[in-house]
Formats: sequence, C-alpha cells, structure tokens
Amino acid sequence: MNQITPLVIDTHIDIRWPETPDWLSDTKQCVDLPKMLAGGMSAAVFIAYVGQGARDYTGHAAAAARAESMLHHIRARADGVASRFCTTPDEVEAAFADGVPAVLSAVENGYAMGHDLGRIALWRRLGAIYLTLTHDGHNALSDSARPRKNLGDSETEHGGLSALGRAAIREMNRVGLMLDCSHVSKAGMMQAAELSRAPIAVTHTACAALCPHPRNLDDEQLDAIRACGGVAQITAVASFLKAPGANGVTQASVADLVDHVEHAIRRIGLDHVGISSDFDGGGSVVGWANAAETRNITAELERRGYGAREIGLLWSGNFLRVWRRVLRDAG
Repeated sequence: MNQITPLVIDTHIDIRWPETPDWLSDTKQCVDLPKMLAGGMSAAVFIAYVGQGARDYTGHAAAAARAESMLHHIRARADGVASRFCTTPDEVEAAFADGVPAVLSAVENGYAMGHDLGRIALWRRLGAIYLTLTHDGHNALSDSARPRKNLGDSETEHGGLSALGRAAIREMNRVGLMLDCSHVSKAGMMQAAELSRAPIAVTHTACAALCPHPRNLDDEQLDAIRACGGVAQITAVASFLKAPGANGVTQASVADLVDHVEHAIRRIGLDHVGISSDFDGGGSVVGWANAAETRNITAELERRGYGAREIGLLWSGNFLRVWRRVLRDAG
C-alpha cells in the first residue's frame, strides 16, 4: 500500500547564522533542500532567531538588525524554481500543487522588537508569518517559561504579559502576523490566548502531562488553545518528550512524539494539534533525525490508524486554518 503523501509543513526550523551553508546541497544541517525533497517535506518555516540579551538600546538594535538580516537571507533562499518563497496559505498550497518546496520565515523572540511596535509591520512586509513572543529569558513583552538567572531574571517580572506585550499582540492582530506562544510563561500564554482576537499557535512544544518540562503545555493550557481556536504543534525535542534515563541522557523516538500528539488530540481534539521538528535548534528523535526521515512520522500515524484526512490536518491543515484566520481578521 502506498504511503499517504500530505502537504507537510514543518513550522519551526532554525538556520545557522551568520555562516550559512549552501542549502541547495546536502549539508550537515538537519534541513536542506535535498533532505526536504527526500523526506517529502513540502514547506519549511525557517526562523530568524534572536537570543535574549541586554534590554537596552544597544542590545535591542543589534537584535533587530540580526532578525532583519536573517529574514532577508531566508527570503533569498527561494529562487522561484527549485523552491518558492511563500507568505500566504494559498501560496503554500499552490507550491505544493506544483511540486515545489515552499520556504517561509518567522521571527523568534520579541526581544528583537525592543519597544518599537513598528517592527511588527516591517517583519510582516519582509515575509514573516509569525512572531514567537519570547525565548529563554524575560523580555519587555512577556515573562518566559524559562527565566534566565544569569541575566538577572526573577521567576516572574510582568505577571505574564506586559502592557507593551499586550500592545504588540493588538498590532500583530492588525497586520496579520501570527502569535506564537512557544517559550512564553503559562500566565503570559493564557493571557495571550484570551486577549488575541485571532487564534494563537504554539509552534514547538509538547505535553506536560506526559513529560513535565517547563517548555511544555499543561492540560489547562491545551484547553485554552482549543478555546481560542488555536493549534499546538508537537515538536521533536527529546527532552520535551521523555524524562532522562538512568544515565542522564534522553533518547526519544517517533513513537514518543506521536504519543504526545495523541494526548493532545484526546484532550482538545484533532483540529487543534500539529507537528513540528525544531530541527537545527535542538530537535531530533530516533526515526526523525532530519528532514529526509519525515515520512517516518506519517508511517507511525498510519500504523496507529490515522487516515489521509487526519494526517493532512496534523501536518498542515490545522496550522493553515489558524494562519488563514489570522489573515482574515487582520486590519
């Protein structure tokens, strides 16, 4: 029997920066164009990632410059022939119909915004489809799920979102930039789900009920995702999926990832769950160590009885629905 071949969107993939390998050739990276083609990965959201740093003018300016240089670079990867840069769901679906891999971009860590709300519209014009509000460490927008004591963080700073963070969410809603609450504290994520007039996404996470990691969503947070019409993308970070073994090493598999997918489905329903890798940013499990092995996830879902419709929703349909709603409600 032929394997189901859905439109596969991996919603969170990091890139090396500033030294970037030629992604048209087979590289040591988990994701490059040959691996995408080999594994049937239809679309990849590459990330303009900015680590948390000093919250002053110099730090914010450097972070903004980095994020925007990365967005330009990601866009330039797509030549329109071997791959296509896409900024809307319709463009992604058209690329899939034409058999052309889609390249997308997003910004990780609102630290790059500093206090300048105008950067949100700029990033959208540069092609970004979402903004991850925080990374590790509190920023001016929100508390993080993992405070950085080496940066002087207390457990909480804003009690969730700051006033600036609330204004940023309103601006994201206005310009059609999806809100990603990965890395955000529970309080911040719950407030964001209630405040945003468009559904939110959590693009790389897992389920705290199966593995109590600070980056994972507990069942109350999953319920909030369903309530706002959003989507939780279960990711291939081993430490999110399983506790360390006796030797202190965590080794997770495709089956472990799908266990988290199924927990989320049981809790909030198929329509609010998706899959991502976090490749080249820490993601890798046995059986899905790079983009060339993407079909192993589909095979595991098929083995557990999921059909073409369900697998299509998990790989792209639910994420595309949220993205379309974000764009529809913009303005």
